[in-house]
Amino acid sequence: MADKELNGKEGKNEAAAAPARPAGMGLRLVPADQSDQPVLSNLTSVSVAPGLVFIDFGFIEPNLLAALPRMARNGGKMPERVTGKLAVRVALGFDSLGTLHQQLGQVLKGLGDAAQAARAASARAASAK
Repeated sequence: MADKELNGKEGKNEAAAAPARPAGMGLRLVPADQSDQPVLSNLTSVSVAPGLVFIDFGFIEPNLLAALPRMARNGGKMPERVTGKLAVRVALGFDSLGTLHQQLGQVLKGLGDAAQAARAASARAASAK
């Protein structure tokens, strides 16, 4: 009887049979202050606290980053500490962290697929010559 009330068909509950999918909803984020300006970051750090994850996005001068391996190869004295700038600190709940993980995974998969397609096209072009 409850099944009939849910979907109008006796003995069949379509909602239970269909895989659960989140309802799609459009989202528009309105900028506050200068939050719509991109922040350049070339390093990240993750810290965990009870119920939250802090993701720090930082920036180290590219010239310094390039010089470090060269100094190591040449046997030069390595700095004890490198100072960068904290660009942004983001605090996420674990549920949002899971969503971010899923989104980043999709981006990385897309990038990998595009790189693989480019390599395949390059190989086909080379073999056609």
